[in-house]
Amino acid sequence: MSHVLDDLVDLLTLEPIEENLFRGRSQDLGFRQLFGGQVLGQSLSAASQTVEPERHVHSLHGYFLRPGDASTPVVYMVDRVRDGGSFSTRRVTAVQKGNPIFTCSASFQYDEAGFEHQAAMPQVVGPENLPTELELMQQVAHLIPAGMREKLLCAKPIEVRPVTVRDPLNPTPADPVKYVWFRADGSLPAQPALHKYLLAYASDFNLLTTSLLPHGKSVWSRDMQLASLDHSLWFHGNVQADEWLLYAIDSPWAGNSRGFCRASIYNRAGQLVASSAQEGLIRQRKDWA
Repeated sequence: MSHVLDDLVDLLTLEPIEENLFRGRSQDLGFRQLFGGQVLGQSLSAASQTVEPERHVHSLHGYFLRPGDASTPVVYMVDRVRDGGSFSTRRVTAVQKGNPIFTCSASFQYDEAGFEHQAAMPQVVGPENLPTELELMQQVAHLIPAGMREKLLCAKPIEVRPVTVRDPLNPTPADPVKYVWFRADGSLPAQPALHKYLLAYASDFNLLTTSLLPHGKSVWSRDMQLASLDHSLWFHGNVQADEWLLYAIDSPWAGNSRGFCRASIYNRAGQLVASSAQEGLIRQRKDWA
């Protein structure tokens, strides 16, 4: 693994500090607040460590309650809600400075045979010859504010390759659809749960910003305030987070300063391995312009 990927794996591993109580350090990615993907991945890690390994997570539903502080560790309190004959349910609360910043429920199940079907994978160009987000960012490095340049241009643990390249610094209206290839930038240990933690972490990238496309805005627009409000993730089976995955995202609705986005995640074999959905704040702040 690269040192940045190794650091991400360590970030998602967590420190047990008491029964059902874990602590995770935080990372500063240069955003206004703690990156939501961090608490998603760490919450799933905390919940998974209280469930027998034979039961695999199949869904996670969470709410972002307060902005997190990227300079402060996060404590995760796990409530073992139920262990049934086939399913286990866990409730996780992420706390900073005595206040909950995120809460979620996660459900786990034994593998079981049953009916199977899935939606077909969209036909898009493969990732091999596409530039990475980092390479695209380096092309406009001179336009990035000096205070953010180091965070945005450093090595990343998740390699992202957009299928359609748009200029985030000069956005124009487009259909609310986005296709993005991504994978961990290096080989990961053969631990299925770890691959799901990384998928949860990466699922927060590129999702909410899809709702800005029809409006000619981006996360870099100075008059836009963006924040995740809730996030759901369904795992349809095991996933290899260190192999290419296609994030097929669309935003069917926006209103009341909120945008709603949903997505399907496919592997290179065309298998639908996960689905996600998110609603977030997309507030235009004229006083910020």
